[in-house]
Amino acid sequence: QVQLVESGGGLVQPGGSLRLSCAASGITFERYAIGWFRQAPEKEREGVPCMRSNDDSTFYADSVKGRFTISRDNAKNTVYLQMNSLKPEDTAVYYCARSVVDISCTYVSGQYYSPTVEYDYWGQGTQVTVSS
Repeated sequence: QVQLVESGGGLVQPGGSLRLSCAASGITFERYAIGWFRQAPEKEREGVPCMRSNDDSTFYADSVKGRFTISRDNAKNTVYLQMNSLKPEDTAVYYCARSVVDISCTYVSGQYYSPTVEYDYWGQGTQVTVSS
C-alpha cells in the first residue's frame, strides 16, 4: 500500500523558515517525479516545486523561486521542502504527491507546469501558517 506522510508544518513568523518532510512507504521515491503543492482557503491547489526522477532536475513556481528548495534523500525515501523567507501569502496546507510521468514536472513557455491531474498518490497535508 502506497502512503505519503508529510510533517514539519507549523506556525512561523514572516521571514522565518520551515522544512517540510514527505516520507514514503510502498514506493521507491527515486523512481518517480515528486511534487509539492499547497492549497490556501478558498483557493485552488497549486504546484510549488517538483523534482524529476531521471536526473533529479528541479522546477519552481515563480512565487517561491529563490526561497524554496526541494530535495530528496533516497536512503530515507524522503523528499524535503526547505522554505526560507516565508511570507504570509505562503500560508496553506502543503501536500506532497508522486507522478509516474517525469514530463509532468517542467516549464512551459517559461512558466512552471506541474498539473495536479498527473499525480496519483497524495499525502494528507501539513498546515503552514506564516503570521506575526
